[in-house]
Amino acid sequence: MVDVLDNKREATRFRILTEIAHRQPAVSQGEIADEVGVTSQAVSEYIRELVEDGYVEKQGRSRYRVTNEGVDWLFQAADDVSRFANHVTEDVLGAMGEDAAIATAPLEAGDPVSVTLEDGLLHATPGTAGPATGVAMTGAQADEDVGVTNFQGVIDLEPGAVTVWQVPAVRAGGSDAVSSSDLAAGCRDADLVLATGVEAVVALRQTDIEPATTFAVGNVAAAAAERGLDVAVVATTDAVGRVTDVLRDGDVTYEVLES
Repeated sequence: MVDVLDNKREATRFRILTEIAHRQPAVSQGEIADEVGVTSQAVSEYIRELVEDGYVEKQGRSRYRVTNEGVDWLFQAADDVSRFANHVTEDVLGAMGEDAAIATAPLEAGDPVSVTLEDGLLHATPGTAGPATGVAMTGAQADEDVGVTNFQGVIDLEPGAVTVWQVPAVRAGGSDAVSSSDLAAGCRDADLVLATGVEAVVALRQTDIEPATTFAVGNVAAAAAERGLDVAVVATTDAVGRVTDVLRDGDVTYEVLES
């Protein structure tokens, strides 16, 4: 992995090697120093290291050429930078610039709206009474999707919690060892119910509750809790650790109970 975004020295190596590739074979260390923002002495030291690493070949006084290994390294580093740039422009700035919400009442483009999070989804209400506001980009009727931009303030959100209900593996009794009434009571008040493992799915279905999903349960539970939902996860004992590892990594509040 090329860590040009994590390590300042590697970032400087990347820029200097790029300049050499751009200017080769006649390379002015002074011009590179001005372009990169370091001293000529520093450029000389970096070039010496690049030659030692096999990324640059010295062909004479002030004449250098990037080797095949150096080209490969530049491609790897450029891919890392490109992926990070795409993340910033599409995921970060894109999310800050505009988003979709469910209109709670008729809206016209340009209307100011209050933005809230309900059932894990953004909702836009006419007016600016809430702590988070925006501007409708499009018109919409109630319960239709509407584009919202110019976000200001902070959405009032209390993170949810996750309760993980353990179900024994089939070798230890499986769904037959579960109290259906206790499990049903534990899931009744949850905003979202998930299940992972055959024994867990069967135990949940015996309470007449169908899980919302049985795939990537830890990730789904963590994402839902971050959006304010309380989640019940019914998990076969063998799968509990995989779920809680994700929750722990996401700093999500959870507890594990016997069903």
